[in-house]
Amino acid sequence: MNADLETGKIQSLREETGVGGKEELKRSLKARHMNMIALGGAIGTGLFLASGASVSTAGPGGALVAYGVIGIMVYFLMTSLGEMATYLPVPGSFGTYAARFVDPALGFAIGWNYWLNWATCIAVELVAGAIIMKFWLPDIPGYYWSGLFLVILFALNYLSTRAYGESEYWFAGAKVITVIIFLVVGTLMILGIGGGASPGFSNWQIQEAPFVGGFSAILAIFMIAGFSFQGTELVGIAAGESENPERDVPKAINTVFWRILLFYIGALIIIGFILPYTDENLLKGDVENVAVSPFTLVFSRAGFAAAASLMNAIILTSVLSCANSGLYASTRMLYAMAKEGKAPRIFGKVNKRGVPTNSLYATSAIGFLAFLSSLVGEGTAYTWLLNITGMIGFIAWLGIAISHYRFRQAFIRQGLDLSQLKYKAKWFPFGPLFAMVLCGIVIIGQNYNAFLGGEVDWYGLAVSYVGIPIFLATYLGYKFSRKTKVIALEKVDLSKNLV
Repeated sequence: MNADLETGKIQSLREETGVGGKEELKRSLKARHMNMIALGGAIGTGLFLASGASVSTAGPGGALVAYGVIGIMVYFLMTSLGEMATYLPVPGSFGTYAARFVDPALGFAIGWNYWLNWATCIAVELVAGAIIMKFWLPDIPGYYWSGLFLVILFALNYLSTRAYGESEYWFAGAKVITVIIFLVVGTLMILGIGGGASPGFSNWQIQEAPFVGGFSAILAIFMIAGFSFQGTELVGIAAGESENPERDVPKAINTVFWRILLFYIGALIIIGFILPYTDENLLKGDVENVAVSPFTLVFSRAGFAAAASLMNAIILTSVLSCANSGLYASTRMLYAMAKEGKAPRIFGKVNKRGVPTNSLYATSAIGFLAFLSSLVGEGTAYTWLLNITGMIGFIAWLGIAISHYRFRQAFIRQGLDLSQLKYKAKWFPFGPLFAMVLCGIVIIGQNYNAFLGGEVDWYGLAVSYVGIPIFLATYLGYKFSRKTKVIALEKVDLSKNLV
């Protein structure tokens, strides 16, 4: 009886949200897929490579403060997204929420910018993958690897949503296991078991440690930490194809976020204890020099002779995982915009397996930007593309906070009972307001160093802030052409119908 009732609820939800029919997306992602999608989205090169630069820049204490504060902000963002995604689990996620709860122009701008962000990110990760492969096969041109990886990821996403979910489950699983091993090995080393004598608190007391560079250094790490956590919002996109979003979305957000925070904070504590912030290698960790990843350095000190090869393989897995998720998220966002009339209708068509193939074709085409690497140099292309994608992610986060604030206010204004919400974000309205303020600080301070010194770094400003004029152009262009206005709280559409 209970099973029949549960099945009826799920079918009703499919009909309400327009997902699951013969010509729609299929709800085929299980709870374990949702957990790994959320978890894998935020564990990547930001942890394996950039964490070393964070400790070097702000010291072990400063890095912990920065990642802790950003982690709290991300927690509030994810609970905000969780409340909306549980109530209205649609593939357009926060793009749809912004259009329905704030202003159609905001939804249009966030949708197209988020699509551009992840579509471009695919190219970034394909370039990174090609650079990593040079560790083993330096004589093979990078564009061969970029092309091969793009074909593999396209195939995984073309087969079915379940194929994407399974591949991401194993990609993310490899990263999680590596981090767990790192935490165990690092803890043993701190206790003096393996890797020589215990370092104690010596690395927290040298020179300016544990806080180096004051508040400005912590602010600089805010940017790195924010980039590292980007991807956690993917669970909101995947909610549109979850078998049971009312159960799986809250579980994924509540449990996965704390695991992510534990992994990041735990890893930073271990790096701070074992490696002095003055170690020059901490500033050199990138996709071109995995041998000085803080993870590699710690494993090497513990006596793992093949540490560099191991971490190179894991970082390659991480890069492919990010590209895989990026292809999925951007494809679904383009599909959702087409269904809502904000993109050409052709992108709203799906095949018999529920895959929006036209959206997948268009998004994959952007991946060919990776082949810029053969023209301008792989490292240069990677840095250029990476800087372009960053800003848009923060703008999407800001949109999530604004949408949730308006959603809850409209819910109350229209006299609805909050008990109708299957999942409620805690600490409202502090959560979304805190996230708005901090996202604003991060966006404005994206490259404050460009203003310091004798001359303004105009090239640096252009690369760092290019996302803002792109966003404003799409927002204002749609707003003035369609003459949209901010929706009054009394008129906000709180129905569960997709269109």
